[in-house]
Amino acid sequence: MKNTQTTILLALFLGIFSITTLEAQYGNRYGNNGYGRRQSTLPQTQETPKKEEPLTAEELVDERMPSITESIGLNPFEEAVVRTTLIKSVQKRMELRILNLDPPKMQEELQKIVANQNEELKSGLPEDKFNAFQELQENRFKDKKKKKKKKKKKSKE
Repeated sequence: MKNTQTTILLALFLGIFSITTLEAQYGNRYGNNGYGRRQSTLPQTQETPKKEEPLTAEELVDERMPSITESIGLNPFEEAVVRTTLIKSVQKRMELRILNLDPPKMQEELQKIVANQNEELKSGLPEDKFNAFQELQENRFKDKKKKKKKKKKKSKE
């Protein structure tokens, strides 16, 4: 009798132990963590937002070129001249910002860059388009909105 009770008790412990091990293996294999939901196999990490990299000179100029071309009416050759000149001057301005010079020296260098830019544009563009570009530059490259003229109705007399 004592031997039978020991055998039954031993079989009961062995059954409980084997059931829990099988259930744990089954849960891990099929993604069930025991709480009725799947556990991700990827490690959980918080993603840090990436810092936006500053635009390059080419990207800045490419953003502005369609509005410049449209407002001035440049042909492909003139557009290429304006684009290359602007890329050079924007690149030089970026380099100046990196140098972080004192304000009077910075202002002097910026004036030199603008003067060189104007010389290159004046030699590469017709005078009317160069003047239109200068005007556009003074307005900070904002297109002037064309005003629609309203027709006045003539009153019947």
